[in-house]
Amino acid sequence: MKLAPLLAILLLAMVAPALAQTPTDVWSNSFTLEGEPKYGPDYAHFDYVNVDAPKGGVVRQGALGGFDTFNPILPKGETAGGIGLLYETLMTPSMDEQNTYYGLLAKELKIAPDYGAVTFRIDPAAHWNDGEPVTAEDVVWTFNKLIEVNPDRQQYYLNIETAEVTAPGEVTFTFNQTGNRELPLILGQLMVLPQHWWEGTDANGKQRDIAQSTLEPPLGSGPYELASFDAGRSLTYKRVENYWGENQPTQVGHNNFDEYRLEYFLDLTVQFEAFKGDQFDWWWENTARRWATAYDFPAVNEGRIIKELFPQDYAGSGIGLGFVPNLRREKFQDIRVRKALNYAFDFEELSNTLFYNQYERIDSYFFGLPFKSTGLPEGEELEVLESVRDLVPSSVFTEPYANPVSGDPQKLRDNLRTALGLFNEAGYTLDGNRLVDANGQQFSFEILLNGPTIEPVAANMVTNLAQIGVAATIRSVDSPQYINRSRSFDFDVIYTGWAQSFSPGNEQRFFFGSAAANEEGSQNYAGIANPAIDALIDKLVVADDRDTQLAITAAIDRVLLHNYYMVPSYSLRNSRIAHWNRFSHPENLPDFSSGFPTIWWWDAEKAAKTGGVSR
Repeated sequence: MKLAPLLAILLLAMVAPALAQTPTDVWSNSFTLEGEPKYGPDYAHFDYVNVDAPKGGVVRQGALGGFDTFNPILPKGETAGGIGLLYETLMTPSMDEQNTYYGLLAKELKIAPDYGAVTFRIDPAAHWNDGEPVTAEDVVWTFNKLIEVNPDRQQYYLNIETAEVTAPGEVTFTFNQTGNRELPLILGQLMVLPQHWWEGTDANGKQRDIAQSTLEPPLGSGPYELASFDAGRSLTYKRVENYWGENQPTQVGHNNFDEYRLEYFLDLTVQFEAFKGDQFDWWWENTARRWATAYDFPAVNEGRIIKELFPQDYAGSGIGLGFVPNLRREKFQDIRVRKALNYAFDFEELSNTLFYNQYERIDSYFFGLPFKSTGLPEGEELEVLESVRDLVPSSVFTEPYANPVSGDPQKLRDNLRTALGLFNEAGYTLDGNRLVDANGQQFSFEILLNGPTIEPVAANMVTNLAQIGVAATIRSVDSPQYINRSRSFDFDVIYTGWAQSFSPGNEQRFFFGSAAANEEGSQNYAGIANPAIDALIDKLVVADDRDTQLAITAAIDRVLLHNYYMVPSYSLRNSRIAHWNRFSHPENLPDFSSGFPTIWWWDAEKAAKTGGVSR
């Protein structure tokens, strides 16, 4: 029996005996962490593209918030959307494989036999859009500046000792450990900036500074350049004529639109109305109620707007998402308090009344991936956990993690009774209708949200906590304030999450590692400083086979869950998309992405029938 492509890939990921098959000490045009690359050294293009896709037309997208910089590496401020259209990385992934990258700015790479270094050879054809060549010196300069100005990247690149030009057109990264098989892939993802431009002066003779914000249109090497912008409100990118990578195998069939426009909105409701009014083309729906009830209008009924679900966008990734308490606040340092919060979240009631039964409850930091922790630990995962037994809750070994289940008044009462018992164990008591500490101070906290979308969800927990005397409040702020407060850890509880890949590794350090706990701008939102998790992450990044990697990942997941660093929320494993019917795409989309807008194209015949925006 022939397996469906996605199922076959998932099974391969589960049984593959080796973590990395890319040969060492030889030049290769690709790198993979799993199995063998699909495309050999002489491939002409990826299978899923339409090589005859017409070039032309315009694609318009909407975004919430604004932007205040074109500097793509600063940890502060809001970088303009679409900035990745201007810049390129050393390597780029295919959309029908997992953790497999092919040469882009770097034509080839060579890995040291002990995985203690990797060398990239820059494609001699690669050049910036002012005609200057992309150089190995650009790569070294970018890397050094990135870790100089961005603490988040310092953690991410913790195991990279040096970056240096070792031959004309070649840059070598040396590691401070061996056996870290993910580092070549991580470095292949490095977005390269033009040293000569950033070290030059602007039109007014002012020295540019990579450590400062700027709204000067930047120089890139990518397929698009910035044509115009209205600061904080809109951007227009246009396709570069004579783009150096036009016929590069990873770029054939890509970048088919002449223009890419981005419109910003400060309110989500206003943004949706703008979409309905044909001010932009593509709407990613994030509200179950709106998806179920708000699309009965002429453009949909007449077929000018199409509603679609795209499972491909989630097939290659997982997520941990929920309400995250800030352990930098003393009140959340007690595990019993954190556990109690989960008993006050009634997902089942929300599913019935608000979610239209479209979502699943998250029960893992790697939800949606086949290697999340389940049941009780056994085999290699159990062996790994034994090494930190004295540092983790005993429940890790004795109780499968499960979220509390409510959904009716009696179950909710039982769960709130459990929550109150946990608060009592932590030293809090009821004083009338107030839950207070030994000094008579009521237990209170604020939930910080990025806009109003999650307010009804947060209100569920706030209302339930009020029944046991907890004074929780909700504060919704605009995107700039939310970003600044989350980066500086200025919150009690935040609604956020972590995207996870098929090959977890070094990024877990700045998600959950102690060194990132107090590094502003890191994604260790909870302020986790747990030696057991640090030890497990250290084991993960040097895992030398796939089975060990997955066992350690499951162990990390289990320890995170049993420490209650998050009240898990919910997820939908499809993209809910509505779009104006002006575009076409390859008949067979890739397994791991809907590919919009990268491999889609303007369809003149559809556009003529749909009306509205002109080419």
